[in-house]
Amino acid sequence: MFVDEVHNVRLKAGNGGNGCLSFRREKFIPKGGPNGGDGGNGGDIILVGDENINDLSVYRFTPHAKAENGKHGMGSEMHGRNGEHCFLKVPIGTVIIDSNTKNFVTEMIQHGQETIILKGGIGGKGNVNFKSSTNQAPRHTTPGTPGEEGIFDFILKTIADVGLVGFPNAGKSTLIGMLTDATPKAASYPFTTLHVQIGVMADKSSNVPLIIADIPGIIGGAHENRGLGLQFLKHIERCSSLVFLIDMAGTDDRSPADDYSILLEELKYHDMNMMDKKHIVVANKMDVESAQENIKIFKQTHKIDVIEISCVTGSGIDNLKNLLSQPKDAKIL
Repeated sequence: MFVDEVHNVRLKAGNGGNGCLSFRREKFIPKGGPNGGDGGNGGDIILVGDENINDLSVYRFTPHAKAENGKHGMGSEMHGRNGEHCFLKVPIGTVIIDSNTKNFVTEMIQHGQETIILKGGIGGKGNVNFKSSTNQAPRHTTPGTPGEEGIFDFILKTIADVGLVGFPNAGKSTLIGMLTDATPKAASYPFTTLHVQIGVMADKSSNVPLIIADIPGIIGGAHENRGLGLQFLKHIERCSSLVFLIDMAGTDDRSPADDYSILLEELKYHDMNMMDKKHIVVANKMDVESAQENIKIFKQTHKIDVIEISCVTGSGIDNLKNLLSQPKDAKIL
């Protein structure tokens, strides 16, 4: 199950260890003096971006983590060991929000990126730090400070090269299965896909894989949270370019020309920046008889070029692959 949001993840950095109260007690050294060491620092909570992780499911089942406390100082001026840091791996594209204030905390956008979100406590001072000419036997130490703690929301906004956008039953799941190594569920009823599907298309010409995301069906009113709504519109924000997959068969008596207009409107209402994304329009189900008349109306209405395909017969799929794998040469509408 794809998990793209986890709320109320409780995290705590380690506490600092206490400073030690100790005096030298050695034979033939009657005035040994103080030798209490400092406490160790607590471990930090550190987020790590990892391109090999696809979702946040691990935090759904274990929504809490704690770094190790620093060890207390010891005699003989021995410093307490620092606590181990707690490293939390998250997918690229994860945004961290403070659950209480709803303020933005950080965003993980690169593989290997490390961000400290909670600092460990500072170790306390042992009594050796307080000796002086007027206080040769100090009995004063300081405790370690508590580590920071907080409650956070982890929200994954998928980062992909291409996002497939379309109405339910447009054929996105079938198409991503033909283009990539993904194996999504495909069926002839609306909202078959309930989670973002990620696939990788091998590009033999450049040896650079193309990451494609199948965004669950968008319908009119999605920006007002109708259908699957805002839950998945956010994923489109992080796609470098878009493929609008239009059902030219006119399934459920819908007009393909209207479908395209509605999709554009929903993206615009959600975020005006969406309109600046490069995109192409792909007409699916061209094997259906009604598609020939519908595509004529579509072209007359929108005055744009369309890539014609059929996921049933496979026609046009190779042409689409070539277009996607060579974005610099592709005609972007």
